[in-house]
Amino acid sequence: MVETSSPDVHRAAPAWFRKRKFWLWLGIPTAGLVLFVFLIGFAGVFQIALKHAETNEFCTSCHEMTIPQQEYMQSAHFTNQFGARAGCANCHVPPTFFSGLIRHAKASVEVYEHFRGELDTPAKYETHRLELAQNVWSELKANDSAECRSCHTPSAMVLAAQPPSAAAAHASLAGTKGETCIDCHRGLVHALPPNS
Repeated sequence: MVETSSPDVHRAAPAWFRKRKFWLWLGIPTAGLVLFVFLIGFAGVFQIALKHAETNEFCTSCHEMTIPQQEYMQSAHFTNQFGARAGCANCHVPPTFFSGLIRHAKASVEVYEHFRGELDTPAKYETHRLELAQNVWSELKANDSAECRSCHTPSAMVLAAQPPSAAAAHASLAGTKGETCIDCHRGLVHALPPNS
């Protein structure tokens, strides 16, 4: 019969416990460091993927974008006297991270519609042109044309060099009328839909 209360058993238990506690305390910081490195890597890959999704090459890689791409390439946002070029994302993705992330999430629906063939012919595209334009206009209206304002700063405009009606409209942008860029500037890059 083995006596369980021998002094040797009591001495062995605390050593085992101390050894296990050592590995536990070593494991927590190690796991935390591994998790931290993983999250940094994931954030980097995620940011690279987002930036790639904002390139013109990515935006125009679907055949549905042939019509908008041709319109864009004929606009002043593509070629102008200043040599400045706005890309697709400059006008269609809000400049702040979380708003831009939400816009990318909404774009996933557009991928679904791509596979359904919603816009796979020029005729189908023209059928949906007004709906597509209204979606963009409502987003710009809701965020006070944040995409426009990331390049065009009303306070930096030389209003005296503008036609009087444009100068008056631009001077009121800082006002409380609720007006924003998209209220006047539609059809700058893409053709206006009929009846818009």
